[in-house]
Amino acid sequence: MTKRRPATLMLIENSPYSQDGRVRRESQALLREGWDVYVICPRAKYQRRYMNFDGVHAYQYTQREFGSGFVAYVVEYGYAMTMASLLSLWIWLRRGFQVVHAHNPPDFFVVIGLFYKLFGKKFIFDHHDLAPDMYDVRFGERARPTVAAVMRFFERLSCRIADQVIATNGSYRQVEIERCGISADKITIVRNGPEPRHFERVAPHPFLADRPEYVIGYVGEMGKQDGVDYLIRALGKLQTTRDDWYCVIIGDGEMVESLERLANDLGIGERTSFVGRVSHADVVPYLSGMDICTVPDPSNSYNDRCTMIKVMEYMAQSKPIIAFDLPETRYSAGESARYIVPNDEAKFAAALSELMDDPSLRESMGKRGRDRAAAELAWEHAVPHLLSVYRRILPGAVTSLEPVGLAPRRRDKTAKRPAVSQLEK
Repeated sequence: MTKRRPATLMLIENSPYSQDGRVRRESQALLREGWDVYVICPRAKYQRRYMNFDGVHAYQYTQREFGSGFVAYVVEYGYAMTMASLLSLWIWLRRGFQVVHAHNPPDFFVVIGLFYKLFGKKFIFDHHDLAPDMYDVRFGERARPTVAAVMRFFERLSCRIADQVIATNGSYRQVEIERCGISADKITIVRNGPEPRHFERVAPHPFLADRPEYVIGYVGEMGKQDGVDYLIRALGKLQTTRDDWYCVIIGDGEMVESLERLANDLGIGERTSFVGRVSHADVVPYLSGMDICTVPDPSNSYNDRCTMIKVMEYMAQSKPIIAFDLPETRYSAGESARYIVPNDEAKFAAALSELMDDPSLRESMGKRGRDRAAAELAWEHAVPHLLSVYRRILPGAVTSLEPVGLAPRRRDKTAKRPAVSQLEK
């Protein structure tokens, strides 16, 4: 008799499943291990409420716009919690699952995890972001101490209630031990890492293929904490000494319009292109056409502890990197990056100019980065750590199951638009 496959329920609030590279990678790894994976998340445009993504069952609710500011965030999270709670009950009654796997932000999904623990389910807290620190950085002087205290409470509660906590790097692990008060043996580090497609050698995107200038690139989100404004101001300084460059910025976020205005105000609008989000298939061709890639995230309590996935994607394509000297960025990039005193735009510009004039250094930095990414940082090296978490909380849950894909699954073919890439932290 065929043993029934174990199932996990993943919860996401800040992006659709198709746009979250880490959740997609984790889901596919669990499928290959013999798990059924159900995901509750917001729905992207041109997608249905239920979709089957290569075996992953996604139950998607409609995103609502609630504006900005503190009240809007409260309403947004309240709406997401309500939808996730209702959908989780439906999945539990119709499909069943043994694990609730919550991806933050927000940290409020612990409430759902706590409910299901009453019925014997296991709870995994996947700690993507330090939400209290992100709040402080995003709101600065407008940050409310009471809000930060509430966020720290839910962060601690998530870590303490969880059967296992997944950290993205060693810095997060320290926060979980020191700030959240949990033991080290409850934490497993599962790093972000590039997928095989990021290592593919492809021709540059047509937009970049025939450009005579040096192409400076950025791929990622454009929120307040991401520092693209530092890059724009550095380029403004670079233009005072040379004009043989062009900058391509790929991604989206709340700061795009203000960044475009800043580029125009500094007189570099014609040399700077904001491409927006691109499809998964186009990310690598754009990277292929770049000569130097940038990590302008400034030093602060949030960024100093973050692992930026864009760093490893640059490395996979053999690109030399200019970055502010942050602890986790240095850990990831190693010798593939030139490190700048944090937040110093003039030195960032000078480093760009020096690297533009040294093709042999660019090549050697790129090679060292690609070699390190392949040998140590690729996603395949993180998968065993992820699977160890599931084996620890449910030993023996997967034994001699039929391979994924043999069981009949209903696949939705109505969505005509390709999923767009979530250019993540």
